[in-house]
Amino acid sequence: MKKKIFLGLFAAIHICSLSIFTSCSKNNDKKMLGVDTTNRVDNYSDMDNLVESLPFSELQGISVGNAQDNDAQTGVTVFFFPEASMASAVVLGGGPASREVPVLDPQRNTQPLNALVFSGGSAYGLAASDGVVTCLEEHGYGYNTGYGLVPIVCQSCIFDLSYGKSNIRPDRKMGYKACQNAIASNSPLSGNVGAGTGATVGKPGGMATAQKSGIGYAAARLGQLEVGVAVVVNALGDIFQDGVKIAGMTTIDRKGFVSAEQAVLKNQYSDLIAGNTTIAAVFTNAHLSVADLQKVANIASTGMARSIRPVFTMADGDTVYAISLSGGMILSDVNTVGVLASLVMEKAIADAILASKIANEEYLHNI
Repeated sequence: MKKKIFLGLFAAIHICSLSIFTSCSKNNDKKMLGVDTTNRVDNYSDMDNLVESLPFSELQGISVGNAQDNDAQTGVTVFFFPEASMASAVVLGGGPASREVPVLDPQRNTQPLNALVFSGGSAYGLAASDGVVTCLEEHGYGYNTGYGLVPIVCQSCIFDLSYGKSNIRPDRKMGYKACQNAIASNSPLSGNVGAGTGATVGKPGGMATAQKSGIGYAAARLGQLEVGVAVVVNALGDIFQDGVKIAGMTTIDRKGFVSAEQAVLKNQYSDLIAGNTTIAAVFTNAHLSVADLQKVANIASTGMARSIRPVFTMADGDTVYAISLSGGMILSDVNTVGVLASLVMEKAIADAILASKIANEEYLHNI
């Protein structure tokens, strides 16, 4: 008898708690997403109309600057945050070249970022951040230690030494110039510019059957929630847009495509070229914790998986950052931000390809 009473009481409490949770969820929907959900549509037939495209340059709290050596075919892109912004990251590839990424781990004493740097040059390109740090200090940006300012700067590099001149890489001077440009004006330029200058894709067969890529941008708005993505596509794999291959490994005569995935499977005992990395950053006005930002970066990477095949290999250094701009003003669910970011990621990857197409003759001249 006591057992029945206990079970009945437990069921009543459980039902009551579910009712309270449902009520809270309904009351928070408008506040969290900035979307009027008072009149919900159950069949979701108009879901595509909820998300609207947004120019990347309209994102608040970020300014982009570039510098490149067009002769050497390498460069730097700096994402400058006038108000230092919280960030996190996930490293998904087997061969990253990066600076200070561990400080973005939720278990660390994470400090807001003053700038994020993308560059070419592989590990040599990490020198670009020295110039960025100097530039930020001169302009009064950084963490005040009591003994001086220490700008918080993270960086990821792509391997572009196989394109252009391998003995000329991004350095302190180029990083300083890109930072100056970012502080002076916002220039989120797509294609063969900045860190995307020497980017290529489709490399299981080597550079002779690869194609040019670059840096791409995209952004979207869902109610008051805004998400933007910047990505430098320097992948081992092929690139797809809506399931259709738009760049990647070609035939020897460069007149048709070959599957990079099939090439990897066919040459299963061969060493792949380790000169590949897709680096991306998600920027949002959502107020998220460092742990939530890390999850957003993780979810956003699914957009890479839909667009790049193969991806996250040991021959790639794929890395995704997520940044809450100016501390973030919009309360939003981490899943919503992550899923929207994954969709925007696909758009940005396609933009990187479409904005960087060059003639075969020019490409072959640079390898």
